Amino acid sequence: MEQIAAFQGLAEITLRRVASGLPQIATRVLVFLVFCLGSMVLGKAIVRFTTRSDSSRYVVKLAARATQIAVLILGVLTGLGTMGLDVSALVAGLGLTGFALGFALRDVLSNLLSGLLILFYQPLRHDDYVVVAGFEGIVTEIDLRYTTLQKDGREILIPNSLLFTNGLMKGMEAPPKQPT
Repeated sequence: MEQIAAFQGLAEITLRRVASGLPQIATRVLVFLVFCLGSMVLGKAIVRFTTRSDSSRYVVKLAARATQIAVLILGVLTGLGTMGLDVSALVAGLGLTGFALGFALRDVLSNLLSGLLILFYQPLRHDDYVVVAGFEGIVTEIDLRYTTLQKDGREILIPNSLLFTNGLMKGMEAPPKQPT
């Protein structure tokens, strides 16, 4: 009988603590949901605003997605802060992780950023004949990592960072096709 009474007392104490903490939990969840909603609205606003300009759709999608992720991370950190957790160590850890990933993936990030600049500023376009770093051909595709050239039935993938680190000649006439 004593054990049942002790268990009932423990259950009542636990229920009181949970009930007293419900407003705080609801507030934390509400803060996170507001940030989730804000990230979706901001992402759609970026897409809507930039589709009215001549920006590339790939750049727009990437910018919208990056903004959504950044707002969600801010929402998680804010939600954890309202819970009473010290988020300064978490923020420092995110900074160090970002630095380490940036250093480890510098070539990939270099190609990605170069691809964004190419898509945004459009120094070359589809069907341009270009010569870069000893390679030449007609531009058939430009994406975030590579620019694809076509010459003599072969495809040449040029990393986008190579377009920025080496001279690029464009606007030349393509050499006449050799009869086969």
